Amino acid sequence: MTPLRRLPRLPLVAAGLVGLLRLSVARAETWEDCASIANERARLACFDRVAGRSTGAPASLLEEAWGFGPLAPRYQLRHHQMNYFLPVTVTSDRNTGPWEPFRTLGLQEGERDLDDVEAKFQISFKQRVWATGDQRLGLWIAYTQVSAWQVYNADESHPFRDTNYQPELIASYQPGVDLGDFRWNLLNAGIVHESNGRSEVLSRSWDRLYAEAGFERGSLVLMPKIWYRFQEGDQDDNPDITDYYGYGQLTAYYRWDNRSLTLMGRGNLHEGKGAIQLSYVSRPWMGPLRAYLHLFSGYGETMIDYDWNQTVIGAGVTINSIL
Repeated sequence: MTPLRRLPRLPLVAAGLVGLLRLSVARAETWEDCASIANERARLACFDRVAGRSTGAPASLLEEAWGFGPLAPRYQLRHHQMNYFLPVTVTSDRNTGPWEPFRTLGLQEGERDLDDVEAKFQISFKQRVWATGDQRLGLWIAYTQVSAWQVYNADESHPFRDTNYQPELIASYQPGVDLGDFRWNLLNAGIVHESNGRSEVLSRSWDRLYAEAGFERGSLVLMPKIWYRFQEGDQDDNPDITDYYGYGQLTAYYRWDNRSLTLMGRGNLHEGKGAIQLSYVSRPWMGPLRAYLHLFSGYGETMIDYDWNQTVIGAGVTINSIL
């Protein structure tokens, strides 16, 4: 197991929970903070914020999500991917293959009888750590964790079937270029590690360098993303992972009446494998809580299932959509 895969679980979970709490406790700027800003435009924008002066037209979806422009808080902590809890997810075909080697050896791990119904939750946040004066270019650190939990499986002591950890480093830039009816408002370059923190035959991981763009027209956003996987050599637990995940994905997001619909597609056209995911998020109905409906079909619902084809339907709550 490589050092990157030895991720301390409890500290990361704790950091995630603390991060979510901090999202609603932003530090208020003061006149002294504004006076210390060297960039004139950013300094004046800061004074406007402290004075409560209107700043004109609202930010676009991508501008708001990535804190572009001098009016955005410089060192903000924000949601990254979705933060959700699905108390019920149902699969068309549960994957038991990864545990077969234990069963062959007669080990207790191989005796697991996994339920087709389980819970799933995700925490995800990002923190900007540097930005230019106009805040059109910035550097972010991000963390996402998703867990599949056999919470209704009393016979097997309610195990976590899989947990995936994903830290990232992201450079984000706002091109601000009009391309026909769309405006190119996002260009990200990042490096990401993703693994399930397991050992031996249950271990899954990969490291990638990626580029992502964002094009928007009103309430519609298109986000193509491509990646390059770093090879891991002889210790690679899943050398064929790009056969199933491919080398990129396309996400379409649409918001209306404070609701949103997201469609993601990825895959390897040469291998004829991939996945689609459809998500619906309702308007807030209890504080920040929104209803969340989730449909996934294809390979890689979690990393332990990277080479397993299934359809998963889930329902629950979320505190944010992707934008």
